[in-house]
Amino acid sequence: MGWSSFYPVVMSRDVAAASTFYRDVLGFEPVYDSDWYVSLRRERFELAILAWDHPTIPEGHRTTAQGLLLNIEVDDVDAVHAQLASRGDLDIVLSLRSEDFGQRHFIINGPDRVLIDIIEQIEPSAEYLQHQR
Repeated sequence: MGWSSFYPVVMSRDVAAASTFYRDVLGFEPVYDSDWYVSLRRERFELAILAWDHPTIPEGHRTTAQGLLLNIEVDDVDAVHAQLASRGDLDIVLSLRSEDFGQRHFIINGPDRVLIDIIEQIEPSAEYLQHQR
């Protein structure tokens, strides 16, 4: 099977509001924009937003995202944190911190309770270094 693309599609109760969030907060640009589906791109990264109740979603599966964490790796998480925290309108649900497993990160609450983890890779502790391949 030859792949040509792979990207998440987040089912949302408010496609327009979710699209605005990902554009304004994370810098995505729309490449397709309708009332029920928005395709977004930032450099080589893609994300789509789909109305949770659209008829293309099979019966019994029409719901918003649950338990979803989107990871965004950056070069300078401290700078991104300062920029986003200064907005004053974002819900930072995990404060900026360094983890022994090799990440410095913080998490914001996005639309439809999707969590967005902004990460910078750092050197893991010796305990976690042994698990890397």
